[in-house]
Amino acid sequence: MQEIGAEAAQIFVQSPRAWRPTNHKPETIERFKAERSRLGAPVFAHALYLVNLASENDELYRKSIETMCITMDVACRTELGGVIFHIGSHHGSGFESALERVAGAMEQILEHTSDTTWLLMENSAGGGGSVGRSLEELAALCKRLNRHERLGVCLDSCHLYVSGWDVTERAELDSLVDQLERLIGLDRLRALHVNDAKAPLGSNRDRHENIGQGVMGEKLGVFLSHPAFADLPALLETPGPDGHGPDAAEVTALRELYRRWTS
Repeated sequence: MQEIGAEAAQIFVQSPRAWRPTNHKPETIERFKAERSRLGAPVFAHALYLVNLASENDELYRKSIETMCITMDVACRTELGGVIFHIGSHHGSGFESALERVAGAMEQILEHTSDTTWLLMENSAGGGGSVGRSLEELAALCKRLNRHERLGVCLDSCHLYVSGWDVTERAELDSLVDQLERLIGLDRLRALHVNDAKAPLGSNRDRHENIGQGVMGEKLGVFLSHPAFADLPALLETPGPDGHGPDAAEVTALRELYRRWTS
């Protein structure tokens, strides 16, 4: 993090593509907390990609809840800002049919949160029957969970764009922010994923691109510079130069994009 000049970070507390939780030793946890405190940077965890809280497969559903609870426990022990997660897919059965199953899972996970470590729903790209493809779906879950005090949101710029929100246009972004405030509350927005998109507007294809190199291009700055997002951690999930994630050049590109759109 320090090597690439980042001021916020997102980590995995286990392998993101395997059902194998990592047994973190107490001394490792304490060393991480000390280093994060020294840097003074917000850090979030991202949940396992395999999680599907909408699955009708009982085994997958059980494993998803169990893994999310373990992830949340580690995040609380390390005093992270929250666990960001993809809710999952109903595989065509419809959001209403999945609502109770997802909410039941989230109720269990929310029991493992703390005052400083929230559960953060990420908006989806909208493909494959994914849950959370609209603010209305996120709001319905928030309402079903009685607006739990430790339930929040992470907005992903690429996912918004490919799900049909043209967040490169200020008027449409203003409309999105107004809808978020009305349906969920801006106080629940805790982090941003700032990613360019490889796929076109409304394509429902979750394909991230490096800053300034995708179809959003320079106008990704419209999203990044919105006043409602001014104090939020901006987290990169771009492929980087070699497909292994963002590097110092990506962090610099993001910082320069923000400077151009706020100066």
